Amino acid sequence: MLVRRTFLLSAVAMSTGVIAPALRAGRAYGHAQDYATFVAGVRDDAIRQGLDTGIANRALDLSTPNAQVLRLDRTQPEFHLTWAQYRQRVITPRKIADGRTAVAVQRALLDQALTRYNVAPGAIAGIWGLESAYGTRMGTFGVIDALCTLAYDGRRAKFFHDELMKALHILGMGDIAPEQMIGSYAGAMGQPQFMPSAYLRYAVDMDGDGRRDIWHSTADVFGSIASYLSHSGWIGDEPWGQQVTVPDTLAQAALGRTHTRTLQEWMDAGVRQIDGSAFPRADMRGAILRPDGVGGESFMVYRNFNAIRRYNPSDFYALAVGLLGNEIT
Repeated sequence: MLVRRTFLLSAVAMSTGVIAPALRAGRAYGHAQDYATFVAGVRDDAIRQGLDTGIANRALDLSTPNAQVLRLDRTQPEFHLTWAQYRQRVITPRKIADGRTAVAVQRALLDQALTRYNVAPGAIAGIWGLESAYGTRMGTFGVIDALCTLAYDGRRAKFFHDELMKALHILGMGDIAPEQMIGSYAGAMGQPQFMPSAYLRYAVDMDGDGRRDIWHSTADVFGSIASYLSHSGWIGDEPWGQQVTVPDTLAQAALGRTHTRTLQEWMDAGVRQIDGSAFPRADMRGAILRPDGVGGESFMVYRNFNAIRRYNPSDFYALAVGLLGNEIT
């Protein structure tokens, strides 16, 4: 087990957003200092704030910015997909089959997360599937390498510098070794793809081994996703949403997440469950999404839909999480 150490970040810097001298000197394109000097400044700042020197040296043994991180950051493709195209892309037969197998193996841990946090297994498993293909695709970048590159690069220097210092904080706590802290090119970590700030707020040690290991411990992964959703307002024993039928005559302007009505009011407007039947709880409030407009699929979404959106603020993402979770659990 890694030795747990205390790493105290400066309260003033964390609360005011003060940027360390190393960042100020290197935050713009055409940097005022070279990368080695910038990294040395980060190392010195972290050690002054309590990080073990040995861990700092291992984590920040970096000589040049990561060219692949910069390439991916600067050339992010813009996709303008319809909902139908997005659904077809992310909820594939392979994703469903793999998810059913993974859930069958891990059912006991999903039930444990449900018991502890009262969050539906489908929501946990849906996020697990979309974020890392059930733990099989966490990214291959060293998180400190990626965040250090992006903090130096300058496009969103302050944001990535803050995340870098939080990632170093996590290393100082002993939850993961520097060499094992891997994730996406943007620093999203482990199977749930938490940024370091989200990790510090929501990650939990559900397997009880003294570490919050969202890379290797499936129990900690499920517990951490459930913790995130619970803190985001998940309400136990309520659905996230469901597919419905909506009359084409219902104006698109009357729909959307913020236009909530009771299900009785929606039924009075001609809305029904997908099989044409009435809703069983007429007093419950919901909103209708019809992402592709008239002729496309329609969904009634409830309060838990908004909890999923706090994980990723996209209607498409939240719908995909809910639908994938329904399919695999």
